[in-house]
Amino acid sequence: MTRRKFSREFKTEAVKLVTERGVSAAQAARYLDVAESVLRRRMWELPRQLRRFQGKGKCGPIWPRSRH
Repeated sequence: MTRRKFSREFKTEAVKLVTERGVSAAQAARYLDVAESVLRRRMWELPRQLRRFQGKGKCGPIWPRSRH
């Protein structure tokens, strides 16, 4: 059996189905044909993932600059 892959949009909309529309996680999981535990994990991960990339988008140097 191969592992299914879902797009970021699908995952986000699945979470919104529960959080914004008031559908229970069990009902949404059955409707979307995913395990309820997977949907609940995504609900837990999504807010943390969205916070992870806040900022000005500037990154410092990866390697220390040499002083020549």
